[in-house]
Amino acid sequence: MNYKNKRTNQKGFTLIELMIVVAIIGALSAIAVPAYKDYVAKSQASSALATLKSLVTPAELFIQENGDLTTLDELGVASGANSLGEIEIATQAASSAEISFTFADGALDTGVITVTRSDTGWACTRTVSTLLQSVELEGCD
Repeated sequence: MNYKNKRTNQKGFTLIELMIVVAIIGALSAIAVPAYKDYVAKSQASSALATLKSLVTPAELFIQENGDLTTLDELGVASGANSLGEIEIATQAASSAEISFTFADGALDTGVITVTRSDTGWACTRTVSTLLQSVELEGCD
């Protein structure tokens, strides 16, 4: 029997080719995962800031008409309205108010964004979370 004439064609990938593909995918994910986490943090912070800014106008109107802002119900907002965290109101004096968003979950866990009313207008600050401090938010220091 002549073995030279009987050739078997094997199809598929070699082990080294598969290992190279796995290494490339690993390197790409090492770059992509941190970038994705930063993107998620920025989108969560932007969502919280948008939520707070949407409450500034009704809060201002309520304060001008009634003097004090003490509950979220006065703004037409239910407790637990945002799945990322809790919205709270604190009133220091008749002409000032503070609306804060505390992250309860997600990439910015325990971070706080606060809009504070004073005689000159509303100002935004953020505290607690290091990741929240590193996210660039337009209109919030």
